[in-house]
Amino acid sequence: MIAASKDAAPGAAPNDSVDALHALILHQLDEDQAQETISIPLAGKSSIADHMVIASGRSTRHVSAIADKLAQRIKQEAGRSVRVEGLPNADWVLIDAGDVIVHLFRPEVRSFYNLERMWSFGDAPPVAAVN
Repeated sequence: MIAASKDAAPGAAPNDSVDALHALILHQLDEDQAQETISIPLAGKSSIADHMVIASGRSTRHVSAIADKLAQRIKQEAGRSVRVEGLPNADWVLIDAGDVIVHLFRPEVRSFYNLERMWSFGDAPPVAAVN
């Protein structure tokens, strides 16, 4: 389980906790064979989260399975409850884990919305995760 630092302000997640959550998410996406996983650093650029992770599944069934397993793993390992949106259709599933937001897409839907381009900052291009 990811432990919080004693020096952290109430309600704030320490950086090591955020980094551990981010690593957990990237690892689980890799384990579940998510495709084209990228991470966009948002710390200091947006108040919504520190990281945005975008990945694709091969089909709606694959996207749904990845989302279910990832939500369970975050709750089990990090002790965080997550909000999941879009699971019934599984074309685009959003998992909000607080400091890390995950977007899971079917490939056609991902290319249509092109979130990578929308959220890329000139000085901080998306970082491809090991996949």
